[in-house]
Amino acid sequence: MSDSTSKIKKAAILFAGGPAPAANAVISAAAVSFLRHGSEVIGIKHGYSPFEKFGPDQPLVEGKHYIKIDHPVLKRTRNSQGILIGTARTNPGKNISHPTHLDDEQLRAPLQKVYDGLRSLGVDALISIGGDDTLKTANKFKLFQDRLPAGSPRIPVVHLPKTIDNDYRGIDFTFGYFTAVDTLAAEIRNLLYDADANRAYFIVECMGRSAGWLAYGAAIAGEASLVISVEDIIGKYRAEETYTDPKTGEEKKRPVMNVDAVLDLIVGTMLARERDGKEYGVIVLAEGLAELLPMEIIKDVPRDDHGHIAVAEVKLYERALQLIERRYAER
Repeated sequence: MSDSTSKIKKAAILFAGGPAPAANAVISAAAVSFLRHGSEVIGIKHGYSPFEKFGPDQPLVEGKHYIKIDHPVLKRTRNSQGILIGTARTNPGKNISHPTHLDDEQLRAPLQKVYDGLRSLGVDALISIGGDDTLKTANKFKLFQDRLPAGSPRIPVVHLPKTIDNDYRGIDFTFGYFTAVDTLAAEIRNLLYDADANRAYFIVECMGRSAGWLAYGAAIAGEASLVISVEDIIGKYRAEETYTDPKTGEEKKRPVMNVDAVLDLIVGTMLARERDGKEYGVIVLAEGLAELLPMEIIKDVPRDDHGHIAVAEVKLYERALQLIERRYAER
């Protein structure tokens, strides 16, 4: 154990965004590193959500908004499931899309609440654990502090990348990725038994908006029949379309998926398996493929709070069935 004493008197740990396996191991390791250097550690509960209503009349309350983290609290947590301090998708930086927005008092107000809330607890360092959106929030919080009046205390931020998608540049593997692959692979293998029994095919949507690490890892380990991710939409599977931006009225171009070619690939896989005596299978699709669908298909599809397409609302079944019937008729 180190005898050195850190200049940081109190550190806060915050976990935001979607859950990930090994969350507690990461929280525990971060907390212990401070505790062993004489720093006090607190865990902010449920991401940035405690700061939404923070103010003089609504202070942060221990137990409700944050907890003290010490060695007894961390006892046997490294292999425990769940998230010790919870999580949430509250994003105080969502209104900031350009550095100049930080000069607008109203737009930066959520970040001001985060700063004031942390300072009210005596926090002088923040560990941010989360994915892309949480990383952006950490960057915006740093830029916000750069604009504080001279002499104002600064809260340094260290961000810990978290995503089971494993799509962070500069790090080999993100925590939770291998567990996610193993869990998904087991489910794919379970589906294969059902598919075999019923002579059916299952299509599995897998996380991965911009990279196919998880989709491919799960498909390989789960013995899926076919996997398609965003990286595969090249050559004949890729096209370009011109569309009118509903907000600005401008005409724009965007890369899109050649839907018929992709469906043809899926059907071709099914027919090839049938020739081998296999009338069943599981096809894995990465969720990011939805963003590459033509605008006519997704223009009215609802999106979540982060602007991502609700894939379950995309209706491609009729076109897929028509193509399957046509291909089978051509055998």
